[in-house]
Amino acid sequence: MILPFFAFFFGLIFFPVFLTFAKIFGLYAVVGEREAQVFTLFGKVLGVLDDPGLRFPMARFGLKAFLVPLFGKRHRVSTALRQHYLRSQMVNSEEGTPMGVGIWYEMSVSDPVSYLFVNANPEGSLKANVTSSTISTLSNLEMEEMLENRHTLSRTVRSAVSPLSEKWGYRLGSAYIRKVAFTDHAMVDNITEKVVKRLVQVTSAMRQDGDNRVGLIQSETAMKVSQKLAEASASRPAIVGETLNAIAGADPEILETVLDVMEAEKLLDSGATVEVLPADSRMLVQLGDTG
Repeated sequence: MILPFFAFFFGLIFFPVFLTFAKIFGLYAVVGEREAQVFTLFGKVLGVLDDPGLRFPMARFGLKAFLVPLFGKRHRVSTALRQHYLRSQMVNSEEGTPMGVGIWYEMSVSDPVSYLFVNANPEGSLKANVTSSTISTLSNLEMEEMLENRHTLSRTVRSAVSPLSEKWGYRLGSAYIRKVAFTDHAMVDNITEKVVKRLVQVTSAMRQDGDNRVGLIQSETAMKVSQKLAEASASRPAIVGETLNAIAGADPEILETVLDVMEAEKLLDSGATVEVLPADSRMLVQLGDTG
């Protein structure tokens, strides 16, 4: 019973204490993902651990690793990818128009030793270098090129910044000019007003062109319809005549009946007054006698 209790007590109290002292005295080091640990001794770089996991400095640097906690220092450097965005960097176009440029770039530490000891403020220096390269690349360019060729200009900025950033232990990733904007509000209002007027003109022209096209289509359609009606009206007498000739050849009595019906229809369509007299009426005879 005593041995299990002793093992439990040792594991609960003494083992964490042992691990803490072992870590303080540099017996082991835990390197995280996207991390590098730089060991210095007496002001000189002893070495770098950049492989993630549990590492033993003594196996890498020898017995000097025991002296690091007393006479040296361990620096933790993040090598993860970092992104930055610089807003409203002022440049002037060739026409003298003040423009605000926003540039986005990403970077990561490629050389932890150079990052720590070559430049006292590598991130600030990189930011200033990106800003100056952007301004020098875009200044005095035509406004049209500045607004349309951002991809080419972004590659130019990156190629100008990359060599110097590598000396400072940085690797510059993508660099892209995301925004080019006017900073003069009066100019923005003037351009907006012109664009609105131009849109109104274009809309009116499109509407008028549509009305003209519709009118043209309607007139062409009306002309074709009138032509077809004229052709039908012109062909009607010939068709009726041929039909009457066919009826006359077959039975003249039917022809006379058809003509009487047609004459009655004409009288009805004309709206004339028709007086019907009995067959045995002598009114016409009496009128003739008085005359």
